[in-house]
This record gives sequence, structure tokens and C-alpha cells, in this order.
Amino acid sequence: MIHREGKATIFLSLLVLGALNGLVFYFLPELTWLQNILLGISVILLVIVLQFFRNPSITPTLGDNLVISPADGKVVVIEEVEEPEFFNGQKRLQVSVFMSPFNVHVNRNPVAGIVKYFRYHPGKYLVAWHPKSSTENERTTTVIERKDGVQVLFRQIAGALAKRIVWYLKEGQPVSQAGEMGFIKFGSRVDIFLPLDAKIKVELNQVVKGGRTVLAEV
Repeated sequence: MIHREGKATIFLSLLVLGALNGLVFYFLPELTWLQNILLGISVILLVIVLQFFRNPSITPTLGDNLVISPADGKVVVIEEVEEPEFFNGQKRLQVSVFMSPFNVHVNRNPVAGIVKYFRYHPGKYLVAWHPKSSTENERTTTVIERKDGVQVLFRQIAGALAKRIVWYLKEGQPVSQAGEMGFIKFGSRVDIFLPLDAKIKVELNQVVKGGRTVLAEV
């Protein structure tokens, strides 16, 4: 299944590639080798775009005490940090998941609860693994409060190739665990900030699946 965020991009890709191939076939009919090469490249590019916007059906992992990965990708950070934006410098456990252009880019709610805080921040487009990307890049910050009062903050961060962050949440909205909360186009990362007593269930460089892999218990 193709995600709705990809419809405009796919249509534009078809339009541009179709027009380019049509022009070559019309004005250079004798250059069959060029036609074949261009057609092959066009098919490859279209397949890449289609796979980027894929949205496969999943069977989510659910649990009141579980924090689920909000994205497909690889764990690149597990560390204790100070979180200044919402928690006023209090220490939290940060787990970061890096999404390559080949991962599914649907973002999902790590827990169920009420959206207590949401902010969009315009910014730079440093590579997603840059240490300052979480504070200087274009990003969103979302805090979901569970029914037991535990607050989980997660941050969508644009990367060098990610030029558009999409979100579907607003403050005061109830959300379900593993439900879609947004989409980031072309390579990026998601940071999750957890209470210090959270039991981390993943390791550095581990491949995780959005909505399915348990990042922590808390």
C-alpha cells in the first residue's frame, strides 16, 4: 500500500519522467540506445519513489507499560541527557532512531494517551546523525501523557535530505499506541525521551520496526 503523503510526489514523478521519455522518443527516434537507457533509469527512479512511500500493514505491539519505536530504522543513540524544551533541563533517557531513505517513513505514537504538548520548529537541514540536529534542524516536539501520568516526549527531526515533516497531532488530542502520527520525507531521525527509571530493551545499532519493536518498559 502507498502512503497518502506520496500521491503528489508519485504523480509529479510520473509526469516528469513520462514527458522526458516522450520528448526523447519523439525528437530522437533513431537513438534507440538512448531511449532504452532513459526508460531503464526512469523505471528505477519510479521504483525507488514507490518503495519510499510504501505503507505496509503491521500487527502492532501494544502494552500499557511499553514504549514502542515510533519509526523503522536503526538505534543510533542511547544516553542520559538534559531535555530543555519541555522538561526544563531535567534528565531523561534518550533513544534515537535513524531512518535511511530505504526505511518505511511512517511515524507512530510510542504510547497511548493525551497529547499534552506539541510544537513545530523551523530550522536547518544538518545530516540527521549530527549532534546538533536535534536542536538546530527543522523538527517537531510532541509529548504524550499516559493515563498513569508518565510523559513520553518524542521529536521528529528533518535530515539533509528530509525537506518536509508532516504531523497529524494537536494538543489535547487522545491518541492510540502505534497509531500514525506523521511522516518524514527522505532520510531523518526520531528522538524519544524517557523517564530515568525506564528499562531500555534495545541496543545501539539494533534495527527496529515502527509500531512493533519495544524500545523500553516504564
